[in-house]
Amino acid sequence: MKVRRTHCLVSLGAFALVVGTAAVIGGATRSHALPGVDAPVNTDKVVQFMREQWGIPDTVKVTIQPFHGSSFPGFEESTVTMDDGKQPPKTSPVYLTKGGHYLAVGALMTLGSDFRTDIVKDIRETFKVPPTTALKPGPLEKSRYADFNQTTVTVDDGKNKQPPAVFYVTRDNKVALLKDSLFDLDVNPLEKREKVLHTVVLHNQASVGPANAPVTIVEYADLECPTCARFHAFLENELLPHYGDKVRVVFKEFPLPSHDWSRVAAIANECAYQIAPSSYVTLRSMIFSHQAGINVANVRDAMLQYGEEVGIDRLKLAACMDSQASLPRVEEGKREGTELGVNSTPTSFINGRMVVGMPPAEQYFALVDEALAKH
Repeated sequence: MKVRRTHCLVSLGAFALVVGTAAVIGGATRSHALPGVDAPVNTDKVVQFMREQWGIPDTVKVTIQPFHGSSFPGFEESTVTMDDGKQPPKTSPVYLTKGGHYLAVGALMTLGSDFRTDIVKDIRETFKVPPTTALKPGPLEKSRYADFNQTTVTVDDGKNKQPPAVFYVTRDNKVALLKDSLFDLDVNPLEKREKVLHTVVLHNQASVGPANAPVTIVEYADLECPTCARFHAFLENELLPHYGDKVRVVFKEFPLPSHDWSRVAAIANECAYQIAPSSYVTLRSMIFSHQAGINVANVRDAMLQYGEEVGIDRLKLAACMDSQASLPRVEEGKREGTELGVNSTPTSFINGRMVVGMPPAEQYFALVDEALAKH
């Protein structure tokens, strides 16, 4: 069995892929042919895809080595080196399917003849899953990619609710990888950005900043997510004061199934918008700043207390929460984000350009500056 990890961090807790070094990669490349492949792989295309997928500013330089044979059947391997001019250069392996149609990051796993046994064994080793946690793979089914099937693995540790994990498996059953680790390079990045601009609903949404601002940032967040709390504080205390009326931030709810109280909090936050729109951001900030004291048992009372503190009528908020009157707004934000490829929080879009996670402040500023320059 062969298992190799990149610098991307994969957490079994929610089987969420958080791109690490891949989120800060960009720069100059060249084209060359892969062994046994007629068409050359355009590594400029690969880097441009990375820029769009993870919000990589032009200020970060990258070199990508020639792709070569890999121990994973059907894949070629290369090393990407990132240099932002401040930190020591960092390297990360990346993989392409032969033919250059799909990019893979994260952990790849080589399977043997017994698919169900091998994938469970590899998951345990790759993601450090203890023997006490039960893993059960489902049947192989067709995926949206012609070259891959997919399977859903249920996770049960007997304590906490775990969302199922989806894995892609090559059609010959030789290599498996997390669904969130595979990307279709045939998707035009600029067309993807246009899709975002046409898909995201901006009317009647909680926001800060003028509607005609040259840059619009749309943020999908989970109110129970600690990184989301830090990112919200960055937007509120650093980014918006820095850019003034040049930037508008639109807030979207994206509660994750692995979090106990985020859905209730999202309903409360959207209730606040329906009752008193100007209170939405203040309540959102308060929820984020009090995350440590909120749990599934006290979330309703906490939302009512914080709502009252920011000036929302307690009875109206309670009635809205109990009837789940704002749930359609929450579900629409989740549906919209999923359609755009959001699968972890925070994820934001700067004039349609995706940024996964919370990069360093100077890199986020660089992306906004690029959007302003293009505008």
